[in-house]
Amino acid sequence: MIRSLLGLGIAALAAILLALAMGSVTIPPLGLLEAVQGDGTSLHRTLLWDLRMPRTLSAFATGGLLAVAGALMQILLRNPLADPYVLGLSGGAAVGALLAMLTGLGTLLVSGSAFAGAMLATVLVFGLAHGTGSWTPSRLLLTGVVVAAGWGAVITLMLAITPSHKLPGMLYWLMGDVSYARTPWPPLIILGLSVLFILPLARNLNVLARGPMQAAALGVSVRPLEWTIYVLASLLTATAVTTAGSVGFVGLIVPHMLRLVLGNDQRIILPACALAGGTLLVLADTLARTVIAPEQLPVGVITALLGVPTFLFLLHRSR
Repeated sequence: MIRSLLGLGIAALAAILLALAMGSVTIPPLGLLEAVQGDGTSLHRTLLWDLRMPRTLSAFATGGLLAVAGALMQILLRNPLADPYVLGLSGGAAVGALLAMLTGLGTLLVSGSAFAGAMLATVLVFGLAHGTGSWTPSRLLLTGVVVAAGWGAVITLMLAITPSHKLPGMLYWLMGDVSYARTPWPPLIILGLSVLFILPLARNLNVLARGPMQAAALGVSVRPLEWTIYVLASLLTATAVTTAGSVGFVGLIVPHMLRLVLGNDQRIILPACALAGGTLLVLADTLARTVIAPEQLPVGVITALLGVPTFLFLLHRSR
């Protein structure tokens, strides 16, 4: 367990250093070390501290948030196809955030609106899936897909009535973009606190993954634990959407791949998701910045190119 997390930590550090060095202007290793110490050229210091460091840390936090949220949803549904993007949580958070941006609210209220939208999406999905009986994972997943499509229609309507001067930024944000992220510490803190909060519950999550009836028979308070997962996944998703827009498929790819390699013990999967998700999005953002430099791609485009074939593979395998 410790060895695996240490390896992921080293990989995350290497990805962050690569992201800090790469770009339209490459910073050599010696120049990077000098800039970290406050020496070197003013160009290197500006690139490091004002541009690349906030963006890289924001990408790491966003990837970790989405991966942990996806792992929690997959535990709850016992389905590797579940993630905040597919279940509509990202769409609800995006609608809340765009509504706050459209009305000119401050950054803090944008975050609160995104969380409210994610919570509304959660209640809507689980309420519709429950109906007059108990919900099943397959029913919940299908309901989430339909609700996600509904959020997409609402987003299209909002974009249609948005003033033209606000439209380009909102469109780029919807595709997933961390280029305007300047405050990486709040999402990093939320990611760290969420992992610390959920780790003591990892044993109960291992039991819940076997099914609610087995968990209840073994003394787990199933309903409070499920609602804890709902709220925490909504908080993580809302924070990620507020930081980088709608970035899809990270919560789908990372937890499933880690389970193939590390097994299904949540005591290691959840912190591993935080590290691996952050590493994946940092590398994807680095690729988005450099593949057609000096022009930049939205990072959501890169994750979608990775996520769509992975989703189709998992869907075919689940048959």
